Amino acid sequence: MTSTPAKIQFDQKPAKNADTRVIFVAEDGKHGAKLSAAARDLDTKTKGAVKRALAAAEFTGKKAQFLALPGIEGAGARYVIVAGLGKAEELGALCFEKIGSALAAQLNSRKSALADVSFPEEEAKQSKLSPDAAAAHFALGALLNTYRFDKYLTREPKDKKPSLKTLHFTVKDAAKARKAFAGQQKVAEGAFLTRDLVSEVPNVLYPESFAAIIKKELAPLGIEVKVLTEKDMKKLGMGAIVAVGQGSVRQPRLVSMEYKGGKKGQRPVAFVGKGVTFDTGGISLKPGPGMEEMKWDMAGAGTVTGLMKALAARGAKVNAVGIVGLAENMPSGDAYRPGDIVTSMSGQTIEVHNTDAEGRLVLCDALWYVQQKFKPTHIVDLATLTGAMIIALGHEYAGVFSNDDALAWDLVSAGRATGEQLWYMPMCDAWDKAIDSPAADMKNISGGRDAGSAIGAHFLKRFIQDGVKWAHLDIAGVAWSNKERTGVPKGASSFGVRLLDKYVADNWE
Repeated sequence: MTSTPAKIQFDQKPAKNADTRVIFVAEDGKHGAKLSAAARDLDTKTKGAVKRALAAAEFTGKKAQFLALPGIEGAGARYVIVAGLGKAEELGALCFEKIGSALAAQLNSRKSALADVSFPEEEAKQSKLSPDAAAAHFALGALLNTYRFDKYLTREPKDKKPSLKTLHFTVKDAAKARKAFAGQQKVAEGAFLTRDLVSEVPNVLYPESFAAIIKKELAPLGIEVKVLTEKDMKKLGMGAIVAVGQGSVRQPRLVSMEYKGGKKGQRPVAFVGKGVTFDTGGISLKPGPGMEEMKWDMAGAGTVTGLMKALAARGAKVNAVGIVGLAENMPSGDAYRPGDIVTSMSGQTIEVHNTDAEGRLVLCDALWYVQQKFKPTHIVDLATLTGAMIIALGHEYAGVFSNDDALAWDLVSAGRATGEQLWYMPMCDAWDKAIDSPAADMKNISGGRDAGSAIGAHFLKRFIQDGVKWAHLDIAGVAWSNKERTGVPKGASSFGVRLLDKYVADNWE
């Protein structure tokens, strides 16, 4: 679906025919800048040209600061790019990813096709990472930032297309670096699948086609994929998700993805994603401006799909289940209405007060189904559920709500480690009571503007069975990025894939 991301190589010898050489400088408070071993070597070969350029530009080696030096005699490449590391003692995994991500953008701006990166192993040793792990994180940051969704660009000028084809890392122990990067690359591939899905247009991606993509992508990896049709869901009593999808000519689907990489018989961890492939708001119609963005209201389902690919591709030692509820929320003569009462798979009845609060209706049947079918001990759901989450946390954090403190903090910890940040949000009985209805077991909104994200979380909590540990991630503010971030070009962010892969690695393997 996208342009091909850059190829990552690790070798002991520099790349032949590289058009760009990348060397590094660390920030040194006493002396201004400290050259890496490769930078010192290149400075000698170019008769002091590197140091003279640094002095002239007053380059101090601040983190992700770059200096491009074209046409230096003796450099062996068209360009030399000097990359700043910041203070070597402050380097860590996220720092290396940030610099790698920024470097990828620099290389594309310089129209580099093959860049040789002389990785700064001496400086990496001052961090808490081994040089091979540091190189892997650097490569991951760069790789993630070479993603581009350009499927529909048919007349783009050649000079606007990304140029970078290969990033060649020169390291002492190439075998170790390749091994360290192998798992990271599989996670990146899962993130790319998520970005492909979230970026896809709604006339191409709808419940049936989404389900077909899941089967095509995941079944070859050994994941058992099962697709429930609208008829199947009606038989199971999934009146909530069926109601959301009934206004569209595109019938809803529910897809399960079962991966058995752990001990035989061990109960799984489950991940559940909201997959509203386009959200008009239904009868409670959204305003027209900005509605085109509602193609990514299925980002939770996209994240679950990418995560399942990552886990299976890297051979994670875990039993995991992914569930995605897929529907298109459209206004029509068949659409569900404010005032309708629908019966969920759990048997609980729901009075609809707003058809634009449809994500929780999709999720409630998916949550009940995964508990009945797969008996997980832990469930994490992801959804672009509420605009209120953006008001609360902006575009820097997703909110996590949970019935178990340990689970919530494990997720927060994984978010800190990967840069996909979570903020642990409160829950309380008052917000649960706010969705009581005199006509049904509950209503789908409270009717007020206060605590909107928490109200959504409490609605979902009513579908979690006793003894099951559950967390809800509201990713409304982070699923799509309108500016470049570390490892994230503008567009679909794939938020949650790396976070949940790290959560699995730390807590289930």
